[in-house]
Amino acid sequence: MSNRKSIFFKYFVICSAVILVSFICLGTVLLLVSSRYFIDEKKSLLEKNAKALALYTQDEMLDEPAGWKAGVKSQMSQYAMACNADFILCDKTGKVLINSSSDPACSPQNISTDQLSAFSESCNYVYTDLDGAFKEMYHVIGKSFKANGPEYYVLAFSSRADQDDYIYNIMEIFIVSAIIVLVVVMFLVYFTTLKLTEPIKEIAEVSKKIGAGDFSVTLPDYSTAELEQLSNAFNDMAASLKSYDTMRNSFLANVSHELRTPMTSIGGFVDGLLDGTIPKSEEKYYLKIISSEVHRLARLVRSMLNLAKIEAGELKPNLQYFSVLEPIVDTLVTFEPRLEEKNIEVRGLDVDRVTLYADNDLVHQVMYNLIENAIKFVDKDGYIEFGFKPEGDMTSISIRNSGEGLSEDELPLVFDRFYKTDKSRGLDKTGVGLGLNIVRSIIKLHGGKIMVRSVKNEYTEFVFTLPNKAQED
Repeated sequence: MSNRKSIFFKYFVICSAVILVSFICLGTVLLLVSSRYFIDEKKSLLEKNAKALALYTQDEMLDEPAGWKAGVKSQMSQYAMACNADFILCDKTGKVLINSSSDPACSPQNISTDQLSAFSESCNYVYTDLDGAFKEMYHVIGKSFKANGPEYYVLAFSSRADQDDYIYNIMEIFIVSAIIVLVVVMFLVYFTTLKLTEPIKEIAEVSKKIGAGDFSVTLPDYSTAELEQLSNAFNDMAASLKSYDTMRNSFLANVSHELRTPMTSIGGFVDGLLDGTIPKSEEKYYLKIISSEVHRLARLVRSMLNLAKIEAGELKPNLQYFSVLEPIVDTLVTFEPRLEEKNIEVRGLDVDRVTLYADNDLVHQVMYNLIENAIKFVDKDGYIEFGFKPEGDMTSISIRNSGEGLSEDELPLVFDRFYKTDKSRGLDKTGVGLGLNIVRSIIKLHGGKIMVRSVKNEYTEFVFTLPNKAQED
């Protein structure tokens, strides 16, 4: 069994992990900020109350030199309750005169003078245990003042436990809120992930159907831009596969037909020769027909092999410089008897040297097929006209023949495999319907283009381009 995780699982886990890490980072920041905020607020509150208590004590000492302690102690208790802290009043020797706290852990009798030296008339803050005077660390604000001569100190202090309680309460609220939010977010992420991965499952199902040979299925439109692009590309692919499948079926049907017809003729005539149905006097005639059909089969196979090589990229052109007139003249010499038979005039060859940079043999095949096609359809006493026009790195070549021409319906089909016009079927019994398709493939192999135009009852013209120099030149 495959241990690969689904996209849904991976996406859900990644989203969940990102959210969880985000909450952890947020909690850490909240912890630090809360701690800093508590200390700043506590310092501000202790400083304010320490100053107020120092001023009150100073006034009481001046007004009631003998009985100030009772009033100061009462006032100190009120300040302690108001700011949730405790206060100590001591003299400059460190002797504790009044302490608002009843906790033994923070009820020293004396405080080191070294510790008191850290405080002055302007309130100072320290985080300390006052050199062992307290049993634990405290936030301490101290202020010194003078009354009736001697110097005194008011110390406001708050334990770390208060800070811890504050932070604990904040974090408790945060954790409860985070759990609730996480549950809601995970729920939303789950269904959002499910929704996002639905198109992928749909694409997988459609892919299976296409793999099974059903090219009629398509994907719907999606609201997401990326999925919409994928859907369009997938539907285009399905349409192309359907087109290729149709072409394949048509190709197989045409090949079967083209092979079956000559093979049937050959088989019938051979059987006739073997069983004596064909008289001895006519054997040579029928052997010529058999030979013609065999050559037709050879041409068909050779053409199909050439097309297969070109389409598979196995046929690499042997590029070289040569005159375009060479393959044209060679071909015209080959068809000289047919040219004379129809009294065809050849025009346009009285030009200066026109150089191509292409595969001489392949261009020869192009010229042979196009000239053969022109001779086949030119009218008696008509003409075949050649044209050459350099266009940058390419040379445009045209081959026009007078005659009946092609209809508008036939023009888009002339380059299709095995396509023959009705007139072609009557004029040519030896063709296999692959010549123009091979021509187009060879021209494309050279980076050129080919088109056909025709005026009914006037002419048919093939115009194509081939390179006239190397790309690096």
